[in-house]
Amino acid sequence: MKPNQIKRLSRLYQRQFPSDGNYTNEQAHELAELSADTGRQIGLLIDRQGKVAMVLVGDNRAIYIPELPRARMSSGRLRGLRLLHTHLGDESLSQEDLMDMVFLRLDSITALTVPGGFPETVEVAHLLPPNPDEKSYEKFPPVKWDRIDLDLGAIVEALEDEFSRQADARDTGSDENRVLLVSVDKTPKPIQELSLEELSELADTAGLVTAGTMIQRVRKHNPKFIMGKGKLTELEVRALQGNASVIIFDQDLSPTQIRNIAEVTERKILDRTQLILDIFAQHATSRAGKLQVEMAQLKYTLPRLVGKNRAMSRLMGGVGGRGPGESKLEIDRRRANERLTRLKGELKKVRKHRTQTRDRRAKAGLPIVALVGYTNAGKSTLLNTLTQSKVLAENKLFATLDPTSRRIRFPKDREVILTDTVGFIRRLPPDLKEAFRATLEELESADLMILVCDASHPEVEEQVGAVRAILQDMDMGETPIILVLNKWDRLNAEAREAMQHVFPEGIPAIAVKRPTLEPVVEAILSGIPWDKQGS
Repeated sequence: MKPNQIKRLSRLYQRQFPSDGNYTNEQAHELAELSADTGRQIGLLIDRQGKVAMVLVGDNRAIYIPELPRARMSSGRLRGLRLLHTHLGDESLSQEDLMDMVFLRLDSITALTVPGGFPETVEVAHLLPPNPDEKSYEKFPPVKWDRIDLDLGAIVEALEDEFSRQADARDTGSDENRVLLVSVDKTPKPIQELSLEELSELADTAGLVTAGTMIQRVRKHNPKFIMGKGKLTELEVRALQGNASVIIFDQDLSPTQIRNIAEVTERKILDRTQLILDIFAQHATSRAGKLQVEMAQLKYTLPRLVGKNRAMSRLMGGVGGRGPGESKLEIDRRRANERLTRLKGELKKVRKHRTQTRDRRAKAGLPIVALVGYTNAGKSTLLNTLTQSKVLAENKLFATLDPTSRRIRFPKDREVILTDTVGFIRRLPPDLKEAFRATLEELESADLMILVCDASHPEVEEQVGAVRAILQDMDMGETPIILVLNKWDRLNAEAREAMQHVFPEGIPAIAVKRPTLEPVVEAILSGIPWDKQGS
């Protein structure tokens, strides 16, 4: 560019624009002349006081907006900047213009057409808060450049008030805990909806608040963003409208996808595996449990240690980056691998210790009964009721991570060891499955398994199938299993009949009510090889 052009562009920083969010006739002519002289689109980022914060010079088709400072922003607020830019031809606001507005959360965007160096038409758009029509933004029809009749300043003020009012109405605490749940998959929408319900339960267990959900069915995942650009725009609008600072995907994302989406949305991006790891990190209490969580976290993090950019900073810390291993999540690959080697050695010792404990039990001649089942099925509650214990039992996924064993005496002086184990879940991350092998090894010595299921859950058949499949994968399919249909009181007569048809071998029970467990006790007594006690 010529020196005099640069000088004229620099003078734009001295201009004071009207507080109504528009421009004066002189300012419109100045921008038109500059665009014609340079043959480029000219853009101005203007704050709410009418001061020019940034002058942008593009090419003849578009403007590139660099990374903007994050000052004053929260997940549910607009940026406090509006974009006024020129179009050399008579084209209207493009999809790229609107995407810039969405991803940068600009107050508004105005396109001034200047064919031949003279202002001709103007077109304006701004974002919208949540609405029944699910519109992301309002785009006004083009009008003659000097006939614009919009008070953008008042509109933006009203928008901020509405975003704030809706956030107050939700009254759910910090923005940092508000999440948008997203599923992008090849499976039918009803299946994705059920899977998102489970993801919502996982988010609740992690102490997060679900601000909304979004589903897209695709034939093939986009390797760069997992979804297309159009859906990515909708994603950002949904996050803004829901005041969500975190976006959690029900699918596992590649390191590249996480970085790209984080850069575009300026929000923390997590996938299903990271969320499960975070829950495990919160709930692990024993030394073994903490070691296992740290190992799984390191294995997950290693391929993502590729740089200390802003995407990386959004990946770490807080949800998805806490727990026993959180101080080591940003170390380099070499130190992480060294730490992994040490962890494997320590876990080997843990497995050896547990093997010795199991051997002592075997020598004592006490049969071992293991409680297994899908997470939040009621295993810990059943253990507490049968043994009158006080093991942590919450209506949350993965409330139990560390195995708990209790002696229980049955009639005729018969004793067994009853062991509670970590809950199973579909699509358990492979690294996590390996890390928790020491916990699941408790099942290897079991003489009998009690498979507890939540009979009231809409996906109970799939959950029972998932547990059986995992047991089969662990070569434990030969161990006798008693199926307990827990939460029987939540089913009506028709549902009970259907359940007994699907699981004729199932024993109805209510884990919190001891009298309903008598059939379970009888099944245990008849299913255990009592010859271990010489009976």
